[in-house]
Amino acid sequence: MLGWRRLRITLLFSVLLGWPISLGWTSGLLSVLARTVLIGLSAMLLFGLFEQWPKRLPPWLARWVLQIAGVAVVIPAATFTIFVLSTDTGAPPFWRVADRLNGFLTLTVVGLLFAPWVALAALVRQKDALARHQALAFDLERSEFERDALDARLRLLQAQVAPHFLFNTLANVRELVDSGSPQASTVLGSLIAYLRAAVPRLHEPVSTLGQELELVRAYLELMRMRLPDRLQFALHVDETALALRCPPMTLMTLVENAVRHGIDPSEDGGRIEVRVTEAGNRCRVQVIDTGVGLQRAGDGLGTGLSALRERLQLVFGQDARLHVTSLAPRGVRAELEFAARRGL
Repeated sequence: MLGWRRLRITLLFSVLLGWPISLGWTSGLLSVLARTVLIGLSAMLLFGLFEQWPKRLPPWLARWVLQIAGVAVVIPAATFTIFVLSTDTGAPPFWRVADRLNGFLTLTVVGLLFAPWVALAALVRQKDALARHQALAFDLERSEFERDALDARLRLLQAQVAPHFLFNTLANVRELVDSGSPQASTVLGSLIAYLRAAVPRLHEPVSTLGQELELVRAYLELMRMRLPDRLQFALHVDETALALRCPPMTLMTLVENAVRHGIDPSEDGGRIEVRVTEAGNRCRVQVIDTGVGLQRAGDGLGTGLSALRERLQLVFGQDARLHVTSLAPRGVRAELEFAARRGL
């Protein structure tokens, strides 16, 4: 009700209206300005009062109507009070003095002509500011809902990756058990140690390439125990890239895809190379295998790679790209490029 902005505008309009009136005023500029400022402040106070009181209005009465009507009523009332209080003791009432009566009428008419319009402009500006505030609040709420939806979608995709990976790995262990391999117990122990490190990370929204490489190395060691004569691997990683952010199981999905669809179906096995490089503000990850090659079905992406592509889009938006290409004479190269971001 007594905001500095509102007070400043009231004083400005009071001075602008009082200055031309004073040109024909016998008592001088200060006398007129004192009256116009007091009238303006009275209108401002009543405008602010009806902005908050009464808290409940009849359905047929809009608050803005009450405020405009209050300003229109307070102008002549405030002017009348000022002229009565400024009359000297023993002097005749102002309405019996022609000059003072003309001054009263002038201030009242000018106030009634301008004050309601100023109040109406203030209401329009106030409504516009409120609409912008609500729009910003709605945008903020919508962005929060969208972020929650993306987080939920990301958790759903990670939940899909978890059983996909676990079932594939357990199926490999079952093959060793069914075949009576003496390595079954050793492989199972390695699998348990690996899962203790891997499973908690499945539910984390963000991991680092360093953590991903630890899992990849443990996984490839596990697979080499199962395929000792058919799997070789090598990791080539820039040390500066270890702290870069990436969704959990990103590297694992590419490596597991290479083992499952490249090396495992090949009678001669093959070699897997993982290359991680950082250049400028971009990170490039390559998983190259010399397996049976790309077996296209539909868009050429399996469930794991399709889920990975969607997770990358949720985390990085358009800053991430995933390409899967065939190599000659055989093999596949999965290349992932995304924005280099550090910190969890």
